[in-house]
Amino acid sequence: MSKPIVAIIGRQNVGKSTLLNRLAGKRISIVEDLPGTTRDRVFTDVTWNDRSFTLVDTGGLELGMINEIDRGVKEQITQAMSEADAIIFVVDVKDGIMPADAEIADLVRRLKKPTLLVANKGDNDKLEAQAVEFYKLGLGEPFVISAYHGRSTAELIEKIIAILPESTPSPDEPEIMKVAIVGKPNVGKSMLLNALLGKERTIVSNVPGTTRDAIDTELEFMDKRVLLIDTAGIRKRGQIETGIEQYSVIRSMHAIDRCDVALLVLDATEMYSAQDTHIAGYIQQAVKGIVIIVNKWDLVTHENQALWAENTRKQFKFMAYAPVMFISAKTGKSVQDVMPQAYQVYQERIKQIPVAELRGVMRDAVASHNMPRKGKMMLTVKGVTQTGVNPPTFVFKVNNTKLVHFSYRRFLENKLRESFGFTGTPLKLEFKSGNE
Repeated sequence: MSKPIVAIIGRQNVGKSTLLNRLAGKRISIVEDLPGTTRDRVFTDVTWNDRSFTLVDTGGLELGMINEIDRGVKEQITQAMSEADAIIFVVDVKDGIMPADAEIADLVRRLKKPTLLVANKGDNDKLEAQAVEFYKLGLGEPFVISAYHGRSTAELIEKIIAILPESTPSPDEPEIMKVAIVGKPNVGKSMLLNALLGKERTIVSNVPGTTRDAIDTELEFMDKRVLLIDTAGIRKRGQIETGIEQYSVIRSMHAIDRCDVALLVLDATEMYSAQDTHIAGYIQQAVKGIVIIVNKWDLVTHENQALWAENTRKQFKFMAYAPVMFISAKTGKSVQDVMPQAYQVYQERIKQIPVAELRGVMRDAVASHNMPRKGKMMLTVKGVTQTGVNPPTFVFKVNNTKLVHFSYRRFLENKLRESFGFTGTPLKLEFKSGNE
């Protein structure tokens, strides 16, 4: 099922990041009392009463020299809103209506998307009364909250759910392996696509962000059809420029959601950045297969590949299952090994473990490990079943799900990998008690 996307928009320092953290129930964005702290959006999935949506936090909109929104900023915010299923437009009760608020409101009205006008920083009844001013924006009744204190934020989620479109099945995708090429701009994603296809399928240049949209290309591999999805680059925090390029990141995330295996392309001539791990984290969050591709290896002349691979695995230690490859898309070095590795990961994702083998391995694993306890209660694992593939999904029947510590979850996952492989793919482990 395709998850709706909700974009949080608004000018600088109105509390968008604080709101995202509050709605997500965890601290995701860096929140500081400084304008422009959020330089790129942050994505997180929010689930409420069995409804899920992807929340997108955007950077603040800056005013120009003459109190008008810059043309490029208009493009980027319009693009963000057009790709979202619903919009949360955040204003600041304490500031009242500012020129940028009026400009943004005009863009929102013309787009005619489901929108909630949220008046933030309404910490008390007096401030809440002041929110009546925002009726002038022509977007209906302002809903007053305090994201910092959590005032009325639960009710806000209910309102978001109410304006979302009903969940619909994703567009029919071909029953073939789908591989997404992802990474920051200028790491060689389009050149890798061309090398895999053996022809100039996409424009290649050394200008970051050349590819604006996700581009699908079909090819044959081992007498099977494969869909390659080339995505727009994802810039690291602090280097996202205004303009439509900024919001093409949403399409990259859609591409990851659509694929079976993601090729995360890194640049061997640069230090790995937090944004590289951020992208990897999203791939893991989406429970997709991954191959880490260190590109431009032809430009590295005095490095030990084994040591480099070890350092790469340390950088991405949260996905130790990911294979690491060293290639040069420009010279073609080792490009011929990319699709076989992606195909191997795909095969691991669709692997179905025989019931008897699975239960035998898990029975031995449980017997060999001290069970988690809480007070006098001890965890009991009553059984395990593989309930799905792509991704491999395992349901453990236990006496009390609250006794499942994250370290014990990790222990069980490690035992599954030791016995059955699952190279390159995260596993879904679910725990249910007798009454679930």
